[in-house]
Amino acid sequence: MSAPELIELRDLGPARRTRLERANALRISPGPARSPARPPAPGRGHRFQPAAPATHTWCDLCGDFIWGVVRKGLQCAHCKFTCHYRCRALVCLDCCGPRDLGWEPALERDTNVDELVQWETPDLSQAEIEQKIKEYNGQINSNLFMSLNKDGSYTGFIKVQLKLVRPVSVPASRKPPSLQDARRGPARSAAVRRRTSFYLPKDAVKHLHVLSRTRAREVIEALLRKFSVVDDPRKFALFERAERHGQVYLRKLSDDEQPLQLRLLAGPSEKALSFVLKENDSGEVNWDAFSMPELHNFLRILQREEEEHLRQIQHKYSRCRQKLQEALHACPLG
Repeated sequence: MSAPELIELRDLGPARRTRLERANALRISPGPARSPARPPAPGRGHRFQPAAPATHTWCDLCGDFIWGVVRKGLQCAHCKFTCHYRCRALVCLDCCGPRDLGWEPALERDTNVDELVQWETPDLSQAEIEQKIKEYNGQINSNLFMSLNKDGSYTGFIKVQLKLVRPVSVPASRKPPSLQDARRGPARSAAVRRRTSFYLPKDAVKHLHVLSRTRAREVIEALLRKFSVVDDPRKFALFERAERHGQVYLRKLSDDEQPLQLRLLAGPSEKALSFVLKENDSGEVNWDAFSMPELHNFLRILQREEEEHLRQIQHKYSRCRQKLQEALHACPLG
């Protein structure tokens, strides 16, 4: 079992985002002639095919959002590696094959965050919270207790299982700065970082010490920072998993839900409630989380894709019309 980690809310402010450079892009800089470095070998074993129309996610290579209606990007049929069409030739990570993450597919049932009937969280009074904490601490067999704070909040531990099918990206090992980097200055050399991808172990588990007001989105961001993952946090989602009446229920938590409050209400039983980090591949996109320039860029991409699709349709019908006219002219009259 890994050591508990404390999530401090003051450390969860917006971090300065740096530009990330693909790890397998060849950087060429002016200077004395030298033998060029050999580009990395392409990844082996992938069988890429067009992604499903409902796929709204981030590229596993460059990290940018994959946007479009017709050309949604490519996805490996085996390992689910997902990337832009333009990034396909740069993929260097070998396919790991289908990943068995220990799910029970015959028993699972995905539920939407909008189904609030069975998951409403009651508003507890201070006395009820204190009583719940006493009952919770009396049922656990470890030292992962909950404690009540003077301001009425409480702290405790949650365990998160990382069930990630697709790879994650981390900063590649940095090489010593070149002369040109020194001339650019520290701001320029630090703004460009390289990234590399790998698959997390299927049994990765992390214990986090959180506050009662810590939100699900903050838990995701803290987990990514702990593993130095540079992928967009919106690529992932936190799910609650519960076993009831022979069924396994999975529900995606909204960004503002508080996992420790759910833990307190459900008790310490892992069957009653556990938390799982998965890819946010449900097809739902929180468009409010994007900035105005990003949304305007998506509209421009959509317009270009629509125009290209119309040109293809018009060309297809034009060719068909031409063939029909040729056949009519070739037929003898009468």
